Amino acid sequence: MATYLPQETIRRQRDGISLSAEELTQFVSGIADGRIGDAQLGAFAMAVLWRGLSTTDCVALTLAMRDSGKRLRWQIGELPGPIVDKHSTGGIGDAVSLVLGPMLAACGCFVPMISGRGLGHTGGTLDKLEAIPGYRALAGEATMRRVVREAGIAIVGADAQLAPADRRLYAVRDVTATVESIPLITASILSKKLAAGLQHLVLDVKFGNGAFMAATGDAQALAQSLVDVATGAGLPTNALLTDMNEPLAPCAGNAIEVRMALDVLTGRTLAPRFQEVVLALGAELLIAAKLAANEAAASALLQQSIDSGAAAERFARMVHGLGGPSDLLERADALLPKAPVIRPVPWPAHAMCDGRNSRIARIATRELGLAVVRLGGGRLQLSDLIDPAVGFSALAAIGAANDGTPLAWVHAANDAAADAAIAAVQAACEYTDQPMAGPAPVIAQRITPRNTPP
Repeated sequence: MATYLPQETIRRQRDGISLSAEELTQFVSGIADGRIGDAQLGAFAMAVLWRGLSTTDCVALTLAMRDSGKRLRWQIGELPGPIVDKHSTGGIGDAVSLVLGPMLAACGCFVPMISGRGLGHTGGTLDKLEAIPGYRALAGEATMRRVVREAGIAIVGADAQLAPADRRLYAVRDVTATVESIPLITASILSKKLAAGLQHLVLDVKFGNGAFMAATGDAQALAQSLVDVATGAGLPTNALLTDMNEPLAPCAGNAIEVRMALDVLTGRTLAPRFQEVVLALGAELLIAAKLAANEAAASALLQQSIDSGAAAERFARMVHGLGGPSDLLERADALLPKAPVIRPVPWPAHAMCDGRNSRIARIATRELGLAVVRLGGGRLQLSDLIDPAVGFSALAAIGAANDGTPLAWVHAANDAAADAAIAAVQAACEYTDQPMAGPAPVIAQRITPRNTPP
């Protein structure tokens, strides 16, 4: 058999020639075992950014990356229900996984959710959960399997053996200006989801000034690529395009978002925008898994999981199974970390406009995320330590009036950090005394596969 030459794969991709599944498999195998160096990997990533990949080639790349490491294989009957998951492209106040996963489990689904950490201005699901004392996000496959069987859900991080080729390719993309490549983003996300042994997937792709893909057209393109490639790889998938021009929930910060999620799960609080996205994503999965006939029936099942306490019980069972306290629901205030400094954010003097009639016209959402990072609640490098207690609560939404209610409450480690965060929130908001239209819809579009397999 002829010796495989990775430079030929790079040349063919550079010249826009379709790559065979076999050569992509060989190339990815070389990424995983180190035979392909960083220079060749960077050249390949740039060629993909420049030329793109057809859906067929992207499916082949994704499957090869999935198969570069171990896969979770669920035996027939091991999980007596549909195996489902959701993935979000990230944003501010996006704690959907913490609420939706337990709700799905309470409805009869099994959710082996492989999640990630925050980087840049967006929060990470694992960082939020690790604000819970004792929670082990890297618990190992045996523990993860047991918790999925017993609780219906386990939210954990990927270990080094899951899609290892993606780990190397991601690191090279980060330093070669190729992070924005939609085919490489698609393969990165889906290789790990496919490795989890899912039967159905729903995607929450964000657009707006707090999203990774700020432009609506870019977010649409990414959502379509993800849906088409996932479906082509044998995983039925739909996506929702959702608005991130303001925080999804009225809070941001790890322990603060966990507290909010617990309040939603137990019915103690309402977060309308947040809950609309939760219900819409959940309905997609329940209908796809044939646990509900239509959106109304799915929404009723999901709401019943809250009203009955079943979803909160599933969350508590997952937390305890992954090393956390058994009484989190009862003692959340005592167990979750709290910042030593909690202060209101007043409306700035220049926002008074015409007396008390001024409103928030726009929010620079990304700046709020960066303000959480500066408080110590996020990281700029994966090795950075974070403070789980800091962030914002009671964030005012677009359209909120200056009625004496603060713009937010800052949770900080000290007064100096609080001062800086107060200024950041005030600067992130634009104000008007002119009439405003109603709020933009949080769910803008549903994305389905362009070529649905028979």
